[in-house]
Amino acid sequence: MLCFIGLGINGSSGLSLSAKETLQKCKFIYIERFTSYIDDYDIKQLELLLQTENNKNIKIVPRWFIEDARDIIYQSKENNVAILTYGDPFMATTFSELYVRARKNLIEIKIIHGASGISSLIGEIGLHNYKFGRTTTIMSDPMSAISVYNIVYENLRVGNHTLILTEYNNNNENDFFFLDPVHAIDMLLEVEENIKYKILSDELFIIVASRIGMKDQNILAGKIKSMRKIDFGNGPHSIIITGQLHFTEIDSITSLYQNLDPPLDNTVFFQHIAITMLEKYLPKAKDALKNMKLYLENEKNSTSDKQNKGMFDVLENAEYYLLDAERFFNQHKFELGILSIGYAEGLIDALRFQKNINPWLS
Repeated sequence: MLCFIGLGINGSSGLSLSAKETLQKCKFIYIERFTSYIDDYDIKQLELLLQTENNKNIKIVPRWFIEDARDIIYQSKENNVAILTYGDPFMATTFSELYVRARKNLIEIKIIHGASGISSLIGEIGLHNYKFGRTTTIMSDPMSAISVYNIVYENLRVGNHTLILTEYNNNNENDFFFLDPVHAIDMLLEVEENIKYKILSDELFIIVASRIGMKDQNILAGKIKSMRKIDFGNGPHSIIITGQLHFTEIDSITSLYQNLDPPLDNTVFFQHIAITMLEKYLPKAKDALKNMKLYLENEKNSTSDKQNKGMFDVLENAEYYLLDAERFFNQHKFELGILSIGYAEGLIDALRFQKNINPWLS
């Protein structure tokens, strides 16, 4: 039998009676701390708690051992084997995949869930769970920040909060790396400077939650300009970028932990990228259409009536597309507005290349 056992967020002291009883019956017990952090004290406490029989085989295992899983699958066919993880086991895709493989090998499964670090964090900071959008992780690799930035944009677009997990890396048994929240924020602001969606600035309100479930857990909220001055200490850390705030969420933020600045609805800074594009390209397309009309009017006498009619028909269609773009803009159908401008520009450019002129130059 293969047992997936969640330790929860409170370390060895949070292990349930059911989990303890199950572990006592397991011949092989594997403790992993690569998906999330379990400190040395809790490892020692778990070893003392579980090493009650000589046949117990307790090991802290690296990532490759779990991902390879051949030994685990083989042992589980004849013995009780347990994998002990921080939080809830199936918050990590590594264990979901192992679960499927074990089932395919007809191995009996037992699952003991633990409190998830993510759900516990959301509860501790007092925000509504259903108002969170897509969760993401920011790594020390600068390319990671681009993906995170785009997820923050999409979440803010619909008023949702964004939970950003910061990198935790267990390279070997005694080497732990936690990405500092200030460095993560600086990486995101650098992306803002390059992409310029105008969603992140020093005025943005964020929450940083550190070491949730540990004795020295800390939650702090404020504007980025205030938070960049803070030493958040050892990890793990998470950053929450709030979206639209319900009044009960504001009450939670101001009552449950320290605020360096008053809570703020970050969607006030948000502008849909399609709006920015419409405001930029619609006037240009109108000017190009006007210039092309003037050119054709001046050329009227040197071309046949049939040619004139065909060219003015093309411009008329382009004008209709631009009117559609304005209508879609007023209806908040921004993507359709962008498409309409694109069609109009295509028609204008068709005449541009035919006549070898550039109506886009004012």
